[in-house]
Amino acid sequence: MSVTTPTTSSIFETRESAVRSYCRAFPTTFVKAVGSTMTDADGNEYIDFLAGCSSLNYGHNHPAMKEALIEHINSDGVTHGLDMHTDAKAEFLETFEKLILKPRGLNHRVMFTGPTGANAVEAALKLARKVTGRTGIISFTNGFHGMTLGALAVTGNQGKRDGAGVALSDVSHAPYDEYFGENVDTADQLDISLSDSSSGLDAPAAIVVETVQGEGGLNAASAEWLQKIEKIARKHGALFIVDDIQAGCGRTGAFFSFEDAGLKPDIITMAKSLSGMGLPFALTLIREDLDIWKPGEHNGTFRGNNHAFVTARKAFELFWSDDTLEKEVRAKSDYMKSRLSEIVASSRITKRVKGRGMMRGIEMTSGELASDICADCFDNGLIIETSGAQGEVVKILCALNIPQAQLEKGIDILSRAVAKIEANQSSRAAA
Repeated sequence: MSVTTPTTSSIFETRESAVRSYCRAFPTTFVKAVGSTMTDADGNEYIDFLAGCSSLNYGHNHPAMKEALIEHINSDGVTHGLDMHTDAKAEFLETFEKLILKPRGLNHRVMFTGPTGANAVEAALKLARKVTGRTGIISFTNGFHGMTLGALAVTGNQGKRDGAGVALSDVSHAPYDEYFGENVDTADQLDISLSDSSSGLDAPAAIVVETVQGEGGLNAASAEWLQKIEKIARKHGALFIVDDIQAGCGRTGAFFSFEDAGLKPDIITMAKSLSGMGLPFALTLIREDLDIWKPGEHNGTFRGNNHAFVTARKAFELFWSDDTLEKEVRAKSDYMKSRLSEIVASSRITKRVKGRGMMRGIEMTSGELASDICADCFDNGLIIETSGAQGEVVKILCALNIPQAQLEKGIDILSRAVAKIEANQSSRAAA
């Protein structure tokens, strides 16, 4: 496959900030995207195993969502409404309540934040401090919660944190599940520290956790560990916050990633695939009795994205009226785990399969090897990225409704890339 590489004289090189990143890994110009296929300016097609970093759980340009959005636009429906009442917002809320909240026994208030996941996290942290009167937050090693200062403070990755330019305070980072190995119970360690008045760890306003750490390397916490963390929060008077921005919207099977563990978070943050087709949209879900905000105390100009309300409602109707998608995700998850396990078993440069649901990947022996594998995949028509502290995990985040044949073809490309990079490494070692 030929790849179009932007030249140094291109508008991207001359005008776009050096902060750009994904375009460096995927050096071509995309002009079309349908389902799980992206097409570049030269007509090359790529299988998309990135899906907007889990912002496109239902693929690109789903026809029913696209039709609903076009109808809304053609009828001069409201585009931007701040937090004013609109018909699109009412229909979204009614559908969200009927198909998502009530079937799961949740009675949370819906807070429309600015349209990024980081803003949803900022709102959650501010509210936790307002409710409890405490300042400290406990988050976890390898966690990622966003790039604004509050969200960055609860993020673990040093490379991300270094960009802040100021101290990131009022947060303690506790070890995530199996951080010290499977025989060390880090939940018990946290409880002991919080229970000891001489540990130096103050009672927190909240404990915030991802059930699966996407950017952190696909670390998946056990149900037992998550249940313990929830109990610890309750015991010590802290709010229990689940960041479901990347792992939610069906990525692990159920709509919320914490459902299988039976958790009832006080606050839930959502974004990414919430709109259904990649439109900016984020929510902070708040237990009803904790909704003590004063009007306008946390807001954002673009908290009323009516286009996203339209497509999100349609996504709920299409995929969450029954358990068809959930069953499909669980079946594909089993397939992915099996195929990735075969790759690991046959390779010396791999370590283990990681993740849960359709949030899966392979941990390589180094970040350099993982990067080389992703580059080779791209050369052969597969868009896939790395994650983890050292970029050591090759991560699959394909659309949940990707056709089975396309899923298999993508993993075939990945398998060949692993074998090729391993052979290249062996050749260099022998030279």
